Amino acid sequence: MSMDKHVIEEFLHGQVECWNNGDKEGFFAHYRQVAPNGLSIEYVGKPQHDAWLTLEGMWAQQQPKIRIDVRQCIVNANEAACQHLNAFREQDGGIDTIETYRFEDGKLFVRYFINM
Repeated sequence: MSMDKHVIEEFLHGQVECWNNGDKEGFFAHYRQVAPNGLSIEYVGKPQHDAWLTLEGMWAQQQPKIRIDVRQCIVNANEAACQHLNAFREQDGGIDTIETYRFEDGKLFVRYFINM
């Protein structure tokens, strides 16, 4: 799959839409489509774990509590940076993140910078 700007934007917006709508199957399908050769997820400043298990954990622990509000997404070549507000579903407020995505040879490298 060629990772042009349109395909990257489709992934970024599609996975957020699935997250917000509680569509776990669609959410994981977006990741599998862009990362057939591997996935790396890093919470910056924390040890790395198996990326697919990390996604599963995120879904189980955070999806019921968090709605993603996209503040900004910038795509340059095969990389993207997104600023999100992870808004609490049950109360006011949320957690700001900056997320980077690099698409390379069928692999996806994700880094989450979380403003605690």
